[in-house]
Amino acid sequence: MIIMSPPKILDPIDRRILRIVQKDASLSIHEIASRVGLSQTPCWKRLQRLEAAGVIKRRIAILDPIKLGLGITVFVTIEVGDHSGQGLERFATALAAMDEVMDFYRTAGDVDYILRVVVPDTAAFDDFYKRLIALAPLKNVTSRFALENIKSETAFPIAG
Repeated sequence: MIIMSPPKILDPIDRRILRIVQKDASLSIHEIASRVGLSQTPCWKRLQRLEAAGVIKRRIAILDPIKLGLGITVFVTIEVGDHSGQGLERFATALAAMDEVMDFYRTAGDVDYILRVVVPDTAAFDDFYKRLIALAPLKNVTSRFALENIKSETAFPIAG
């Protein structure tokens, strides 16, 4: 797949399309087009252009982790001991491949990485933790167990 550079300017119709599809990607082209005031073909072409440019990365279903038996969310901060390039690259690749890791950020500041990990229970987190610390020499790993999810949003605030 050839990835084009993002459109230089998203016009108001592009922005409306993006607001709609990021809330419900299952809508038909007909429904999206009618909501933005276009016929189906121009709407479809805009969606294709936004996908080709990488503005729309993928269309997914958002599942309920509790109903899947994944009741524990843990935020993990990591400080690595060695900042050499190859070691960090191998560490990041191995960590990104772990299914429990939902979000993985390299950060600036007092920690090197922040993870959002989702597991069924504390025993599963303990297993994850043991695999994590075996990946590389780490200076510090801190885990914070979420007690309640007050807000979880996937839709970006698109101005215009």
